[in-house]
Amino acid sequence: MIRSAEELALDMYPQLRDPRYPSLPDEIEFVHAEDLLAVYPDLPRKQRETTFLQEHPAVFIYGIGWTLADGYPHELRAADYDDWVTETVSADGRPMHGLNGDILVWNPVTKRRHELSSMGVRVTKESLVQQLELTGQLGFLELPYHRAILEDRIPLSIGGGIGQSRVTMLLLRKAHLGR
Repeated sequence: MIRSAEELALDMYPQLRDPRYPSLPDEIEFVHAEDLLAVYPDLPRKQRETTFLQEHPAVFIYGIGWTLADGYPHELRAADYDDWVTETVSADGRPMHGLNGDILVWNPVTKRRHELSSMGVRVTKESLVQQLELTGQLGFLELPYHRAILEDRIPLSIGGGIGQSRVTMLLLRKAHLGR
């Protein structure tokens, strides 16, 4: 969808075509936060993302929120929103965790990582309790929202936010929306 919007913008405004700013790739790479850490164990999170994006200009990093092998989560996620505790299995059979992630692209204008979206599967009553327990927030279970999850009054969902201003900046080849 974003690639189609980019093509439309380039057709409407041919002056946006510039060899310094290549189009978005046709494919997106999927990588678990644990695998990213394994490839770049000596780099902090944002530098891991930036380094990976220089080789793979569009990536979905999943498994964000769970504590990784270095003892830290790739990034914090709310314990009562995205599911970062559910066990998953890697392609080669290793146990992993997390059903959420971020879409990032390489921004040739700023020469930096550019987050377009954060998305994931929302907590179930089981993952909610487990995540609140892990984060020491069990008292939240008395709040109306949390009670509604526990009592199945809120349907299970998947969600994500697209950063409209960030997409616009990328499509218009801008470093800032104000310019």
